[in-house]
Amino acid sequence: MTVREYTEKDIPRMVEIWNQIVEDGVAYPQLDCLDERKGAEFFARQTVSAVAVDGEDRVRGLYILHPNNEGRCGHIANASYAVDRACRGEHIGEKLVLDSVAKGREHGFRLLQFNAVVASNVHARHLYERVGFRLLGTIPGGFLMKDGHYEDICVYYIEL
Repeated sequence: MTVREYTEKDIPRMVEIWNQIVEDGVAYPQLDCLDERKGAEFFARQTVSAVAVDGEDRVRGLYILHPNNEGRCGHIANASYAVDRACRGEHIGEKLVLDSVAKGREHGFRLLQFNAVVASNVHARHLYERVGFRLLGTIPGGFLMKDGHYEDICVYYIEL
């Protein structure tokens, strides 16, 4: 499994994987899925959009990296990760996270911050902590789950 910058041919698969996460309703804040046109625009707007591909160059996951804010806080990055449901548990997420940390440094960001890691997303939380992210705090009831209940969110960061 390798991580590389996305190309236009990757967009349909990226949209499919991204939409899996949106449809699950347990991780991303977005309510609406992307179509290919909106997906192409969305991925092009990011500082980095990258894909994890297998030996046959099939997209199995992706991440986006962009400023978390602007101006005096523009040195802090934010990222989102998505792994195809069929490939979870294969450590693709770890490759994506590590690549995003390296790319964040390359692009001059000083920190990488996650604003809203759902507290029950224990696999993601363990991964982030294992690679050096620090838990800054927890926001009670900060995420509306698809089933209508509110879940705490955790804020993480790592210095780049």
